[in-house]
Amino acid sequence: MAQYDVIVIGSGPGGYVAAIRCAQLGLKTACVEGRDTLGGTCLNVGCIPSKALLHASHQLHEAEHNFAKMGLKGKAPSVDWKQMLAYKDDVIGQNTKGVEFLFKKNKIDWIKGWATIPEAGKVQVGDETYETKNILIASGSEPSTLPGVEIDEKVVVSSTGALELPKVPKKLVVIGAGVIGLELGSVYKRLGSEVSVIEFLDVITPGMDAEVQRGLQKMLTKQGLEFTLGAAVQKVEASKTKAKVTYKLRKDDSEHTVEADVVLVATGRRPFTEGLGLDKLGIATTERGQIKTDAHWQTNVPGIYAIGDAIAGPMLAHKAEDEGMACAEVLAGKHGHVNYGVIPGVIYTWPEVASVGATEQDLKNEGRAYKTGKFSFMGNGRAKAVFAGEGFVKILADKETDRILGCHIIGPGAGDLIHEICVAMEFGASAEDVALTCHAHPTYSEAVREAALACGDGPIHA
Repeated sequence: MAQYDVIVIGSGPGGYVAAIRCAQLGLKTACVEGRDTLGGTCLNVGCIPSKALLHASHQLHEAEHNFAKMGLKGKAPSVDWKQMLAYKDDVIGQNTKGVEFLFKKNKIDWIKGWATIPEAGKVQVGDETYETKNILIASGSEPSTLPGVEIDEKVVVSSTGALELPKVPKKLVVIGAGVIGLELGSVYKRLGSEVSVIEFLDVITPGMDAEVQRGLQKMLTKQGLEFTLGAAVQKVEASKTKAKVTYKLRKDDSEHTVEADVVLVATGRRPFTEGLGLDKLGIATTERGQIKTDAHWQTNVPGIYAIGDAIAGPMLAHKAEDEGMACAEVLAGKHGHVNYGVIPGVIYTWPEVASVGATEQDLKNEGRAYKTGKFSFMGNGRAKAVFAGEGFVKILADKETDRILGCHIIGPGAGDLIHEICVAMEFGASAEDVALTCHAHPTYSEAVREAALACGDGPIHA
């Protein structure tokens, strides 16, 4: 019987990062994965393939709308959907093979199959049972759906099916105006689909800063996406080639229907723990199926830990990675730490949206005195030069101490720009600290400095 210090269940961003860190810290490590490739949802059917399609479709959008303005004349490219999917698959392959290489480099055993935990200290995969001092559950999540909505991955699809449709649909209905729905809705709109988004709440991107919500909806509407907000989907009736979505408007309870070639159900995700045997083990879970853990990511059963989408908190790959590294430190007898107040969130639409820390509504609810520094990308020379002047940077700082409490960006490269503020917040910096730091010209990052200046005596270019 093989014996390990740690067996990690799941090879997504949380699991594979945890396994690598465990191995680096001298622990004999194995990772159980049932897919044919490593990397979990993120690398195989999530973050990475969706970014490939977002990139490809954005290039098409630029060719159709901005090339001629720059003197690049000629017919815009036509879409070879099969080739675009092949490009996406190649990107997936490069990334998953990269993780496999890292496992070999760090001498991590890949146990192929689906895991069950018969008891603490043992993991069963198929007919084999493996002994281990510690078990780390990093089993991730799966798409959730609504009552009356059955996903067949052909006409009614989850994000997984939306990444491999046989053709670009003429009409796409997206249920849910969160990150996944807006990103994939953007992809298909750029490729020529008519896209309608139906959202239960009265705003898009739940949890985001209200000003960002309004700004992004306005920009996406301008790009051609249609929004129906405050609408509760009742059912989806699917045939072989079409689907009919029935919904009720919450404001007046009126019933409406809309037809589509494809319906994308993007109503969130839920922990994937099926087959692990949590009930039999007596592992405590929440009403939402999340595994309960203490401050060191240990469950109520000693020796069994959990991280990532399987536990509470935002379902983000980088949150899982942070927890994976921190939990590995704990297992190696060191001190692992995650600062949950400084975990950024990004939406990869165009323009991108990024946020970290508190929103204005959060601060108002807390009754905290704060100040706002805001700067529009229309005042940024680099952004204007590349037709990316829409959007803004907004920094929230404590009114008395000037310490940065949050930042919200909608604009070019927002997902990269946000990390300047993440580092600043990690060090407890003030808005003035950012304002006094020299930023290269011409860069998008100058807009961040200007927003920091706006928290004080005022920006230069506004």
